Amino acid sequence: MTDAPKPSRRKPTTKADQRAATMEQIFDAAEELFSKHGLYGVTLKDVAHKVGIHQSLLHYYFKDKKELFDLVIGRRAHVTVERRLAALDAYENEAAGKPTVEGALHAYLDSDLELFGAGDQGWRFYGQLGAQMSNTAEWGAALMDTHFDHVVLRLIDIIQQALPDATREDLFWSYHFVSGALMLTLGRTGRIDKLSGGLCKSDDFEAVKERMARFMAAGFIATCEARARERKGTG
Repeated sequence: MTDAPKPSRRKPTTKADQRAATMEQIFDAAEELFSKHGLYGVTLKDVAHKVGIHQSLLHYYFKDKKELFDLVIGRRAHVTVERRLAALDAYENEAAGKPTVEGALHAYLDSDLELFGAGDQGWRFYGQLGAQMSNTAEWGAALMDTHFDHVVLRLIDIIQQALPDATREDLFWSYHFVSGALMLTLGRTGRIDKLSGGLCKSDDFEAVKERMARFMAAGFIATCEARARERKGTG
């Protein structure tokens, strides 16, 4: 899979180019600040100061801080969604009607882990911001619904093929646990570094890729199969 496109750093030559370059600087600065301090911990003045522009320019471009925040989220959301959808489509075609839970999870998870673990600082900030967003009901849930629901439902549909006896309820609960693990990983809190005495590193996304899909697949299968037995009265 190709790397995500990076913003052009060529010297702006027209007013449109200059505006685009300024907007990229604003988005980059806001993304970093929001990732560290959240929506309510950042002001437009903070963003303007980091970029080195007057605050009035931000008021000219954006209605308010929430509009800037939403645009920051949307700027990269389509990239990660398109990558995951492409990976899921490719996996489903390759599986030829016989997908596995682990295979589907690898397609869904690995494309994101590759993107966020590649070393681009902007994507690291975006991953940390996503971790906040997914755990904040007030301002995060609606954005997650807007940008990411369709790719999650695509994953669920493929896993349903692998576990035809599973109920949608059990599939969604199992995905809920996958999402929690992924967001904790993207948060890069450093907690696992301390807990493991340095054996594990929050930045080691290759180690996560080697383990997460397999671990989560086992949970999906164990949960869904146990629940199926209970429904049949043989548990």
